[in-house]
Amino acid sequence: MTTDGPPPGKAPQPSGVDLARVALRAAREAARARGDAAQQKKQARRGGLRSGARADGRDPMRLGSAINRLITERGWETPAAVGGVMGRWPQIVGDDVAKHCVPEKYDEDERVLVVRCDSTAWATNLRLLAPTLVARLNEDLGHGSVRMLRVQGPGGPARRYGPLRAPGSTGPGDTYG
Repeated sequence: MTTDGPPPGKAPQPSGVDLARVALRAAREAARARGDAAQQKKQARRGGLRSGARADGRDPMRLGSAINRLITERGWETPAAVGGVMGRWPQIVGDDVAKHCVPEKYDEDERVLVVRCDSTAWATNLRLLAPTLVARLNEDLGHGSVRMLRVQGPGGPARRYGPLRAPGSTGPGDTYG
């Protein structure tokens, strides 16, 4: 009696052709894996050339990444965020207020934003709006970034002494501009 297949319960043994196919499939998968790794390395290099065999801090990087790293290393997150607020001032306070009131500086130690207005009327109006603006700024920048809004009135011309000036007079104290 001859049997055409393996005995019952046993798996067939691969023959020479089958072994070659299995080996070829394994080699193709390994080559594909190496190719994927090489492709990933190539894409990583596209971000910038490297200074040596391994990536380190001296490698070139994109400008935005370099600036973000510098801001983080130096602890300038809050001043940079406040600078962004100064650039977006009209969107934060509205166009009407922005026409008459301009942020001048931010004191990081005291967490105070100094705003100059072009008239005493606008300075008074902004002083009334200060708690709302501080809340809106802290919402945008993070809680506690701005503790107080210091509102300054218009800067007048230099007060000179002259023949028509009374001694001790501070001159006109209202709107210039």
